[in-house]
Amino acid sequence: MSMTRGCLLCIKITMFIFNLIFWLGGCGILGVGVWLAVTQGKFATLSVSFPSLSAASLFMVTGSIIMVVGFIGCLGAVTEHRCLLLTFFVILLIIFLLEMVSMTLFLTYTEQFHNYAQEDLKKGLQLYNTTGNLGLTNAWDIVQTEFRCCGVKNASDWLETKDSVPHTCCAEHSPACKSNPSLWWQDACYNKVRKWVETNIQSVGIFGICILVVQVFGLIFSMLITVISVAERPMVYSSHLILSQSGMYRAQ
Repeated sequence: MSMTRGCLLCIKITMFIFNLIFWLGGCGILGVGVWLAVTQGKFATLSVSFPSLSAASLFMVTGSIIMVVGFIGCLGAVTEHRCLLLTFFVILLIIFLLEMVSMTLFLTYTEQFHNYAQEDLKKGLQLYNTTGNLGLTNAWDIVQTEFRCCGVKNASDWLETKDSVPHTCCAEHSPACKSNPSLWWQDACYNKVRKWVETNIQSVGIFGICILVVQVFGLIFSMLITVISVAERPMVYSSHLILSQSGMYRAQ
């Protein structure tokens, strides 16, 4: 076995393992999405502008994309098929660039994003406890219960859209709660959730960096396999040609 072929085999095995882990991760994420869809219905649909943006749909779409990319990467690594490797490279590059653009836009327009999100969530309060909006209702109930908060900015958000606050705004469950502001949670839900995200941002950041590193290695490995396999083919063709010519001379 030549040194080039040995390097190619090592790269193929490494790329296969990376993509197998990628594919298994996608299966897990898809499984979580299906479980959420079955057990929670349309849970976690808070946005009125994007009603299909639920936890279940996000997990299922993300898991499906990761599974497809991982499968193409594994198949391309095993077969050394240039079309598969190029497809894998292009898809992974597009995902990588979209992530970079999204991250840049979010960091550049952070305050604008928060302002838009708060206004969008306030519009969603109008749909609370209405027909066909069970997901939004469940989401708000869970958020206010878990984070002990009321409304997007405060309880007045509910009073502007509804006659009273929902029961999940009550710090103490009693018949007089809805008419007694002293029994309501005083913290804003948006600030509480934002603080929770910022507290856990280190773990999220480490996970995101790991994903980016895996993607970069995937791009590098797919290109290396393509380049080495293409470079080897003329050498193989030449060796076959020499052998066939030598066989002809011997026959003569």
